[in-house]
Amino acid sequence: MFTLQQYLGFLLFLTILTIGFWLMIFLIHFVFYWIFGATRELLKERKANRELEQA
Repeated sequence: MFTLQQYLGFLLFLTILTIGFWLMIFLIHFVFYWIFGATRELLKERKANRELEQA
């Protein structure tokens, strides 16, 4: 059987692993959201510049 120290160590390992997993998921989504927003703003600026040049 497991001793209390082994059990607590295993729980600590699972906690750190789970926190790391969710942090990775959050950061990946944040980076994709950032890239998407920057691309969208760039396209808006290009469209506005084109419309100014044509007018």
